[in-house]
Amino acid sequence: MTHFFADDGEKIHVQLSGDGPPIIMLHGWTASHLEWAPFLDQLTPHHRVLRWDARGHGGHRLTRDTVPTVQRMARDLHNLIDHYQLDRLVAVGHSMGALTLWQYIEEHGCSRLSKVCFLDQSPKLLTDAEWLNGIYGDFDRERSAAFLKHLESDFAESVLLLGAMGLNERAREKYHAGSRGLDKARKWLKEQDPAPLIACWESLAEADYRATLERIDIPALLVYGGNSNYYRSETAHYVKNRIANAVLHVYEGTDHSPHQWERQRFVRDLREFIDSP
Repeated sequence: MTHFFADDGEKIHVQLSGDGPPIIMLHGWTASHLEWAPFLDQLTPHHRVLRWDARGHGGHRLTRDTVPTVQRMARDLHNLIDHYQLDRLVAVGHSMGALTLWQYIEEHGCSRLSKVCFLDQSPKLLTDAEWLNGIYGDFDRERSAAFLKHLESDFAESVLLLGAMGLNERAREKYHAGSRGLDKARKWLKEQDPAPLIACWESLAEADYRATLERIDIPALLVYGGNSNYYRSETAHYVKNRIANAVLHVYEGTDHSPHQWERQRFVRDLREFIDSP
């Protein structure tokens, strides 16, 4: 991987692949640039694909005291766009990556972006009496505080339980049965430094991008899991109805990572979206 330096001196690692119009792909919380590896063969012949390890994630180990909040990651994204002199950029964000992109748009608008793609995310994670389109439909401030305590006591297992004990029954069954994939995820999570990831989660939980959606004035592709671990179908339609140029695809039977379950479909949908007028 190569790297650039953010404006606070932090080194941010980036993988550059292919040649052509640029695509930046932003991974989810606790993940890394490897999330996007399955799509490179079909994207890199036509595009220059940039994949980072977000601050505090993956192979990135912090050298500064700056907490990797969603605001700081959006600033890192702004620094990346400046460093590589990107324009007419296609930006793809899954989960935390979508939140990072919404924060960037809130601060900088869409002037350097041509198209955006958001994967299975709510603009506001925490729910309340008037907002049911966050996590599970009933993940309020009290539940969030309890989750934070669990993260501090057993980070890896708490992250796995967040995905397993939500809206996807198959995920719950797999957790109780145990699986090779679950063991692999547990091993990965135990290798991470939990402190910056917990601080990152706190900032994600406090964010609210409902008003930001209406500022998106470029074409947007929305891909949601029909059996998402976290979000009801109403969340996907809420996002679609607030972005003027949005196209929604719901991948039935898939969870919070619809692009991983339907890889060929996703890369086809993404390429058609990018190539459309």
